[in-house]
Amino acid sequence: MTFYKKLLFLICLLLIVSCKNKTKKIVVEQKKVNQKVNHQLNAVQEATDVILVDGQANETTWKNTKWLPINQVWLGNPVDSTDFNGRYKLSWSKEALYVLVEINDDLLRDTFQNPLERWWDEDCVEIFIDEDNSGGDHQFNHNAFAYHIDTKGNVVDIIAENTPKLFNDHVQSKMVISGENTYRWEFKISLFSDDFEYGKPNQKVALSVNKKIGFAIAYCDNDNSEHRENFIGSVAVEGNDKDRGWIDANIFGTIELED
Repeated sequence: MTFYKKLLFLICLLLIVSCKNKTKKIVVEQKKVNQKVNHQLNAVQEATDVILVDGQANETTWKNTKWLPINQVWLGNPVDSTDFNGRYKLSWSKEALYVLVEINDDLLRDTFQNPLERWWDEDCVEIFIDEDNSGGDHQFNHNAFAYHIDTKGNVVDIIAENTPKLFNDHVQSKMVISGENTYRWEFKISLFSDDFEYGKPNQKVALSVNKKIGFAIAYCDNDNSEHRENFIGSVAVEGNDKDRGWIDANIFGTIELED
């Protein structure tokens, strides 16, 4: 083999090795992304009967669905069970995602008449939805949604800096008092893709078996303070700054729809 042939052979060999290393790196990085996006994977069963959003939870679907905890402190100090205890259930149909929430709270606070005023400082349920489970930033866009639902059923999310809007047509809800200091919330949530544009006609996403959705749920708890005292979520969040769900969809859990 001549010198030039040997040189060409070595160059080709180096190129092959380099391509393999790059491919391996891409695969590893993709696995890391998938592991983050599919955090806390939960299977969600399809509804076996029609769910009426009345806060009663009398349906067979709910009776056969297990409770999941809302017990991760995202903001504030650890809470005593006499002050707060939360849990939720999930189901789905082609039309929507259904959520049943049961909250034990010693004081339900609903102060502001304007639903767009400091909604996070009142008691409310916050539901995080990433329709395609893609993760990423959604602070001022619709890559994902962070729905704040107050006791009157108003649904708030932000579409730009200092620009909160009502999304009452996305979430149908009903809250009832089911016992001493016990509040049951029932939700029917329509899903929308990343192409959603506020104030324009948007097509709802039809749900189907094997679909994965980014999901988390949390509760803003404020008993007697000017600002909320606690923010309790359903997903464990790494690091000191755990109140990132309204910005970063990567912290959401993942739900997979099953029949």
